[in-house]
Parts: sequence; C-alpha cells; structure tokens
Amino acid sequence: MAGDTDKTLSRAKRTKRIRHEIMRQKNRPRLTVFRSNKNIYAQIIDDQKGETIVQASTLDKDFRREPGRSFDKALSREVGRRIAARAIERNVTEVVFDRGPYLYHGKVKALADGAREGGLIF
Repeated sequence: MAGDTDKTLSRAKRTKRIRHEIMRQKNRPRLTVFRSNKNIYAQIIDDQKGETIVQASTLDKDFRREPGRSFDKALSREVGRRIAARAIERNVTEVVFDRGPYLYHGKVKALADGAREGGLIF
C-alpha cells in the first residue's frame, strides 16, 4: 500500500490476527478499545446485528477531569467500570475483550480490570 509505514502495517496485521480469534465466539458481544494520546474509548458491539450496544469514554459529559489533562490508569479503570454498569443495565454480562492493536498492558489492562470489577465476564 502506498504511503503505509511498517508501523501502520504491523498494527493492522496485529488487529486482524486478534479479531480473527475473537470472531470465533459469535455468541458473545465484543468489548473493543480505542486509545488515543488524550482519551480512551470503549464500546460493546453486537456483531451479529452490527450495532453498538453501549459505549463509554473519557469524553463523557458526566466524566470529571481537568481540561487538557491526559488520562491515566485510574481514569481507564473508571471507564471500564462505567461500561460494565451500562452493559449490565442492558442485560449484557458476558463479552469478549478486543484489545485491537494495543498490548494488554497499562491503560488497556486497567480498563479491562475495571470492566471485570463492574461485573462483566470475559
């Protein structure tokens, strides 16, 4: 692909490899994570229907933090707890964790731990 760097190609390959394993479990919705430098986003997606069930991020209106402050592990854990609470309201208790191209480490792991604390099973 023209203009693609080794970094973007390796991220795409990693995402594809992980998603392939996740899609084998079609009976569960997937909890997917997107991380930017300033925010973290989580969605629970039902792939059979092709719709997002719930979402949570550090950009939610009721999420309190100072403007311009980057997120840390504590905020990531809180996002995990919020998405778990919203999912349980919608009667979703079991999900598959889709970490995308990110390592299961640091802020992504904190989000997963927060979701488990909130009651999600994966």
